[in-house]
Amino acid sequence: MLALPSVAAPASRRQMFVGTAFGCVAAGSLMGSMLALWMRFRTEALDAADGRWVPRNINIPLVPANTMLLAFVLIWVFAQWTVYAARRDARSHVALGLTLVAVIGIAIINAQAYIYARMRLPISGEDATAYNAMFYSITGTFVVLLIIGVAFSVITAFRYVGGRTSDREIVSAHALYWYFLSALFMALWFVVYVTK
Repeated sequence: MLALPSVAAPASRRQMFVGTAFGCVAAGSLMGSMLALWMRFRTEALDAADGRWVPRNINIPLVPANTMLLAFVLIWVFAQWTVYAARRDARSHVALGLTLVAVIGIAIINAQAYIYARMRLPISGEDATAYNAMFYSITGTFVVLLIIGVAFSVITAFRYVGGRTSDREIVSAHALYWYFLSALFMALWFVVYVTK
């Protein structure tokens, strides 16, 4: 009896990677619009009679902000290392890389919390301005994105190190998300912390 050959397995659609890319585009649109509002409010405040955007007696600590920027360079290296190690089935290297990315992500969240504590910027009351609301909105949204990134690192570690070593797509999606956060923080750092 004659039989047709079996059909080849369908090509991987990279659903995790594409979904992560769509999430990055959505979060980038949100943060981009918030940074655009920041620049608009800043321009209006500087054009007003008193010409101040940052409230008086508010000092923005730049050392933790610059440290956060430099920490993202380490995240690039470790996120790419996990992708490299996953392609070579080096499970221990993937675990170490994912752990380092998560720990540095937690350190960045800690640095942002330190900035909040040092600035003592009021959220409400008679001293609250548009600067206060925009500062907490933008940096708070970014902290939420960082928490999602740390959770993504933990989930990736559980999936890959737990035995699904053939699922390298999640490691690539994880790296893409952290690359996106790094690029996003560069824009946030320049607009919020440098130009003030």
